[in-house]
This record gives sequence, C-alpha cells and structure tokens, in this order.
Amino acid sequence: MATKVIYFTVDGSPEQAEFRSDDPADDVKETFRSAAEAGPNDILKLYNAKGNLINISPRIPDNTPEARYRLHVVAAQCPAEQLGFDVGAIEKRLQALEKRVFIENGDLPTSVCDIKSRVAEFKNKLQSVEHLSWLGLFKDISSGTSLQPFWDKKALQRNTDHDRNIYEKYIRMSQVQITDEVRQYLRKPTFDNWQWDEPEMLVLLQQMYIDLGFLTKFNIELPVLQNWLFEIYRNYNPVPFHNFKHCFMVAQMMYGLTWLIDLPSLVDDIDVLILLTSAICHDLGHPGYNNAYQINAKTELALRYNDISPLENHHCSVAFEILEKRHCNILANLTKDQYRRVREGMIKCILATDMAKHNEIVNNFKAILEQFDFSNTEHKYLLMMILMKVSDISNEARPMNVATPWLDCLLQEFFNQLLMILLKTADISNEVRPLEVAEPWIERLLEEFFIQSDIEKLEGLPVAPFMDREKVTKSSSQIGFIKYVLLPLFEALGTLLPVIEKDIIEPVRNALDYYTQMQKALEEEKEKNSANEKSKQNGLTNKMNGDIKV
Repeated sequence: MATKVIYFTVDGSPEQAEFRSDDPADDVKETFRSAAEAGPNDILKLYNAKGNLINISPRIPDNTPEARYRLHVVAAQCPAEQLGFDVGAIEKRLQALEKRVFIENGDLPTSVCDIKSRVAEFKNKLQSVEHLSWLGLFKDISSGTSLQPFWDKKALQRNTDHDRNIYEKYIRMSQVQITDEVRQYLRKPTFDNWQWDEPEMLVLLQQMYIDLGFLTKFNIELPVLQNWLFEIYRNYNPVPFHNFKHCFMVAQMMYGLTWLIDLPSLVDDIDVLILLTSAICHDLGHPGYNNAYQINAKTELALRYNDISPLENHHCSVAFEILEKRHCNILANLTKDQYRRVREGMIKCILATDMAKHNEIVNNFKAILEQFDFSNTEHKYLLMMILMKVSDISNEARPMNVATPWLDCLLQEFFNQLLMILLKTADISNEVRPLEVAEPWIERLLEEFFIQSDIEKLEGLPVAPFMDREKVTKSSSQIGFIKYVLLPLFEALGTLLPVIEKDIIEPVRNALDYYTQMQKALEEEKEKNSANEKSKQNGLTNKMNGDIKV
C-alpha cells in the first residue's frame, strides 16, 4: 500500500506526516498529535490554505510543501469529573449570594461582581474547549431518548435576542472538534434528535458538510456555511411539527442513507450535495397549515402559486432567496452548469415532498425498477425524489421512543389547523381576542363539534372523520399511513437498494405491528366498557322492574 506525505505547519514551524491510506484514523491523528507535541487530551484542528477545517483522517487530500496545511492545538479537554466541582452549582450559589447581598445592602460589592464575572468567563471557556453535552461527552447516546415536552408555545417564542444567543452559542461550539463517537452515531437511522438543542443541531449539520468533503469539493468557506445554516434556522417557524428540528431530522436521515447505501458510489458529488441541501431546505417558512388549507382559504401562497403545491414552491423560493445573500451563498464557487444542476435538482426534490404527488412519483419509480440505470438522468432524478420522500416521512423508521413524540407534534399541528378552520367558519368573535383569552373558547367549540358528531352517530347520520373523537387516535392515524404510504414507498426503494431492509424497512413493519396491537387493545377496552355499561343498564332496569312489582 502506497504512503502519502502531508505537509503542514505548527506554530509557524514546517512539519510533515507520513502514513498509509489504510492506516486507522486514530493512528493518523496520533501522528499529527506527536508532530504538534500535543498531550493526549489536547484538541487538534487542521486548516487548509483557505482557512477551511479539514478532517484529520487517512483521506486527507494530498498537498505540497508550497501549500501547507495549518495544524492548531486549540486547548486541553477538561472532563467534568476531573474538575472536582459543579460549575452550575457554583453559579446557583453565587446567584443566591448576590440576591442576599443586594437585599441587605442595596448594592453589589465590587468583589461579588468580580466573582460573577469570573464564573461567567470560566463557564464560557469550558463551552469553548470541552466537548460537554453538545458534543456527546455527557449525552448517553446509547440509552434512548431524553425527551422533554417539545411543543411548548412559551418556549418556542422567538425574538432577535433569542436568535443572537443561538448564533453566538453555535459559533462558540464550532471551535471544537466533534468526537468520533458522535460523528458515527450521526450516521445511524437510530439517531435521537430529542437530546440536542438548536445550536447543537447547527454544529451537527455543519459536520455533515465537513465529513462529506463538501467544503473542499465545492470550495465552500466555513464562515459562509455557518451564515447559511443560521439563516436556515431563522427561516423555520416555531410551529409544532414543520420546524427546524424536523428539518434537522430529515437532513440527518438523508445523511444516514448516504452512508448506508454508499450514495457517493452511485451518483456524483453534485447529486449528494443536492440531496442534503434539499433536505435542509425542504420546509423553509412552513406556516403550520397544509396545502389543502392554503387552497381552501385562498391564502396569499395559494394565490401566488395558482394552487399548485403552494407550500413546496414557497419552500424553494425561500431557499434560493437565502442563497442570493452573498454572505450565505454556499454555491458561490460553483460553475454556471453546476449551479444550474443544483437549482434544478433542489426544485425537483423539494416539490416531490408534496404528498399530493406521492402515488404518481412512487408508481413512476416502480415502473423503471427492472431496468433502472444510474447513468440515465431521468432514472437518477426519480431515485433522488424517492430518497427525499423517504427522508421526509422517515420518523417511523426510527426507534419507537424517538418516533412517538413526533406523532404528538404532528397531531398538535393538525389540531391547530382544525382550530383555525373552526375560527374562520364559526360565527364568533374570539379570534380577534388575545390568544390566552380565545383558547378556552376554542376548546369549548371543538368539544361542541365532537358532541355534534356523537349525536350524529346516535341518529345514524354520516360523521366527518376529523370530528369523530373515536377515530382521532394515534394508532388509527398511523396504521393506514404506514400500510398504504410508508411501506409501499420504502419497499420500492428496498427493491433497488436491499441494504436498507434491516435499518429502514424492518423498523417500519415493527411500527405497524405496534400500532395494530395498540388499536386492537383500544377496541377490546371499548367493547369491555360497552359491555359493562350495558350490564349496568340491564341491572338498573331489572331493579326498577322489581321495585315496580313490589
């Protein structure tokens, strides 16, 4: 096996490292660590001549002595167990002391202000150096979800200060290299999104572009990538389901599929860039109300796009508006032909997420499976649209404790849309009142609709499915979706790429079994309750008849 020599500088001094392309990644890193005379806990960062971060691995691009890389020793890691104390506890004690001093004396002594400043500085230093929770050191990525209630309207309020804090934390986190354990976990369909907040997800999205080599292949400057990712975050609305966290999950599944099926061996680099970028952009600016609502309510989006996939066209538009900003244009260094391909591919992929086109796309894909040709442009575009669709609706392919909360978010968004419809059609004025005043009335109105459906069933009248309290359940909503939407789509892809059977298709079949058993249990419980109620009624009738005879 041939060796390669990589030229670089450390603190201005020229160095070089020699290793084989099949050497383990840890051995390569140790070679650079020795050259830098770095300790076992020091963090190494390698930059190319353009200032872009390069992953230290056997696949480092060759260079010459005239184009040396720059190796930088950032700082020493400091695991919390080695600190001997809890920074958070100290901060809380300091706050209590601060409050007490202020109450007793009416002013803060200089010494207290100085201590407060030192604690804040130390905390920021740790976040700039140590992996901490956001890089996996304190996240138990093997123990399942650490879910906290996600759809919390107060927690999702956004303002300029909030966004600025997200950006500053993201940039600070970007200074540290992500652990190999987290990088490998990021490639798996079992990834648990609930353990990560927005700045952490921005760091992980950035890592996807780095590990796929996009910064080098397409000459993307790291600051531009960071600006673009932050603008993406800002343009996702805080709605229950179609939010930035959903964007991240779809991108993560696309990233996982890329490694699972070895996508770069099937299509070229531009296509991989199209797929990941489309996944990140696919729901930009989603208002939380679907296309049917947009069209029926004759919204601005429906009028603008003539009722043709109004949301998906809007997502595309927002995506390219962001890319028009010079400081966010990750495509700036592409050739005209490359840019044209990326734009065409992204539009196709994002428009494919309109579920109104689902059957058409799946049937077209099935029709070419027997003679599928990766060199055929139309065949390849169909595959890319299928991969986009699989990623978009892939939650049920994840572990149940990761997927179930997403169903709660989706149902919440559905009911929010239903409430909006009720408000627009009901003869009430509560929609013009503050939300906290209107919501109790909305709930009462919804309950009236449910009561109406109960009466209609008793009288043998038809009932709208969304108004039937007995049918709006997790299990009933998922059984049909998995059976008639997910499985046909996933199995079609599995026909072409059997490698996804275990990691993608089997979990969906397991989810179908789970919800089928849940629905069966609900029906049995309903029948049991009905029998008990009937028995009580018969007992009451017999007692009344006995009383009458007496």
